[in-house]
Amino acid sequence: MARKNYSEEFRRQAVDLYETTPGATVRGIADDLGIVRGTLRHWLEVYGTGKKTAADGTLTSSPLKPRTTPSSPVRVEPLEQRVARLEAENAALRAETTKLTTEREILQRAAKYFAGETRW
Repeated sequence: MARKNYSEEFRRQAVDLYETTPGATVRGIADDLGIVRGTLRHWLEVYGTGKKTAADGTLTSSPLKPRTTPSSPVRVEPLEQRVARLEAENAALRAETTKLTTEREILQRAAKYFAGETRW
């Protein structure tokens, strides 16, 4: 069996057809286009957006997750910013812990008080 070469435009159109056709399945689109399901799945990983039009016409996330491509920008946080962000997060968590500890102590004292008051 000869290997078929498809243009990038055809691949992107096939992915777009799958993502925009309400209720479409990989099997159905692949059969309609005369390609193998595995090939369409690969194209969805490479060119897909991760979104899919559901049968009711709403936009949902696709069960097939797109692969991140090297051309997509990767957000790299500078070290100083990361340290500052993590220190702020750490301080907020410490404050939350202190607050919860104080509340717990108050509740324990209240429980002891009300338990001592109910000597029947």
